[in-house]
Amino acid sequence: LFLTLLLPPCLASDNFTLYLVRHAEKQPDGKNPKLTKCGQLRAKQLAILLSKADIQSVYSTSYQRTMSTAAPVSKARDVAIKHYDPRQLEQFSLHLKQRKENALIVGHSNTTPELTALLSAQEVDSMNEKQYQNLYQVIFVDNNIELITLTQPLTCNIVL
Repeated sequence: LFLTLLLPPCLASDNFTLYLVRHAEKQPDGKNPKLTKCGQLRAKQLAILLSKADIQSVYSTSYQRTMSTAAPVSKARDVAIKHYDPRQLEQFSLHLKQRKENALIVGHSNTTPELTALLSAQEVDSMNEKQYQNLYQVIFVDNNIELITLTQPLTCNIVL
């Protein structure tokens, strides 16, 4: 009996957390814009916020603004950024669930709420073009899924 108390639960490997964010603030023009100074600051803050989250994978669309948002976490965890297709969210959500590892997923204002809803099986409000502070945490524990919506504390007033 004593030995069984020391063994970790069998389902522990099935417990994982996904963190989803929209890319940080972007430059106003161009088809594939860079992040603004505020966006760069928000991306660095995200790495600090997730420093204790044991992130094992970082995913991003192939756009410059999403890659730049993911980069500080990728660098801090020493993991490569993996690309995903934002047009294949249902398939990608299945992939994330099968991987069962803590991950950061950086997307866009239209894809991040949709992917969060697919993963959590809950309704998620849409984002407008001015929303950059939402951080979704989808927790998978013992066949239960919990969605927590966090707000990044950064309020940026830096002028371009």
